[in-house]
Amino acid sequence: MTETVVPRRGRSLAIGAGGLAVLLGALDTYVVIGLFRQIMEDLQIPVNRLERLTPIVTGYLLGYIAAMPLLGQASDRFGRKRLLQVCLGMFVVGSVLTATAPDLPLIVTGRVVLGVAGGALLPVTMALAADLWSHQRRATVLGAVGAAQELGSVLGPVYGITLAAATGWRGVFWINVPLALLAMVAVHFSVPSEQTRRTASVDVVGGGLLAVTLGLLVIGLYNPEPGEQVLPDWGVPVLAAAAVIFIAFVLHQVKATHRLIDPTRVRMKPFLAALGVSLAAGAALMVTLVDVDLFAQTLLGLDDEGGVLLLLRFLVALPVGALIGGVLTSRFGERWLAVASMVLAAVGFWLMSAWTVDVQADPHVLGPFMLPRLDTDLVVVGLGLGLVIAPLSSAVLRVTSAEQHGVASAGVVVARMTGMLVGIAALSAWGLHRFHSMTASLDVPLPMLYPSDEAFQSAMDAYTAAVKEAMVTQYTEIFAITGVVCIAGALCATLITARSSR
Repeated sequence: MTETVVPRRGRSLAIGAGGLAVLLGALDTYVVIGLFRQIMEDLQIPVNRLERLTPIVTGYLLGYIAAMPLLGQASDRFGRKRLLQVCLGMFVVGSVLTATAPDLPLIVTGRVVLGVAGGALLPVTMALAADLWSHQRRATVLGAVGAAQELGSVLGPVYGITLAAATGWRGVFWINVPLALLAMVAVHFSVPSEQTRRTASVDVVGGGLLAVTLGLLVIGLYNPEPGEQVLPDWGVPVLAAAAVIFIAFVLHQVKATHRLIDPTRVRMKPFLAALGVSLAAGAALMVTLVDVDLFAQTLLGLDDEGGVLLLLRFLVALPVGALIGGVLTSRFGERWLAVASMVLAAVGFWLMSAWTVDVQADPHVLGPFMLPRLDTDLVVVGLGLGLVIAPLSSAVLRVTSAEQHGVASAGVVVARMTGMLVGIAALSAWGLHRFHSMTASLDVPLPMLYPSDEAFQSAMDAYTAAVKEAMVTQYTEIFAITGVVCIAGALCATLITARSSR
């Protein structure tokens, strides 16, 4: 489909319907964050067994990334409109399963179905933008779609808490049903049907092997007891199995007649470079979401609400950056904007690596101006990671054929999500190791060992200060390493060919 097939107003309505579907899926990614307490009370899960609820999150994430490449390629074969409708229908099914589930296993099942449906909405909508706009004009649209995705991270927790207060946690998922049906109606009337039957074949074997690889990666990295060991007991054999199956996937792609990505019709250097940048950006994104919240609660004395409010600086900057990135990509091209975006994010993490326990009282001084350090640093990182969304999506769509736009868009998102999984697992393992090594020689003061209350209090203050210092070192080293990851992403971005070479 070319840009001239659909009038401008029709294209805007079509991408608006796709954006609505993306926002709905993004909201559901983050909505459960504020529902844990009610779910625990409903299912009578003890407060000290919070780890039982983590599959609700990891199950959604597993479905999200495992099915995405196959469904992205299926949209190349069967059409964007049909796949959007199917995924929204699955979204309804998953929502009903979750809302009516009497126990935890069925809740997790419903979340997996929701993840499969939600994971396909973003890449299929990005591929739809490529169908409707030429590569010179689509970057702004891709930025808007990316902003809809990031807006879900801002609104999701608040949306869930607000609805749950009025309807209970099950009501949050019941409300998904009319919203998804509304999106299906919007897609039906606004997204054009393909004029000709697509000839691309779906690589079910390749998609299945990649899905199993990603699924095993999620399971192998999930550790319900992170304080005891880096990986769970099953971690090493499961990760080894993931490596074996990934090798089988690579061998299949070399020999198969129909592949997820046909290298003869793709400029592989810029394509793989964009995936590398997306991997780095995903790792940086997850580190920010997890470690900033932990820093706020463990060192700044903030509660759950306070940690979320602190993160809002970053979360609001993400969609703003995505929108700006779309406009700038159209004007300046993909390569150097992607480089600049990742460098900007690296600068933000470098600033964060200087945080202390007294960071709230330690502003940046720029001449006569005093800028709050927490606010400034988080906004810088959020803008950097938001700006890079549009140039990466634009680049992969430009260097792949129209028949592979769906799976190419899925590749960018899968790389990002894989970066989120692997990055946080690896850096958290490093952080825990550093923290335990720095506190291994510390002994908790006991009152009976000190001649007076004053002496005991002095020893306790020294112990608390040493633990806090170890925590600060743990977090700031993770931020510094993440800055290096962003620089690696910037170097990958230099390999994205300029638009003029097409």
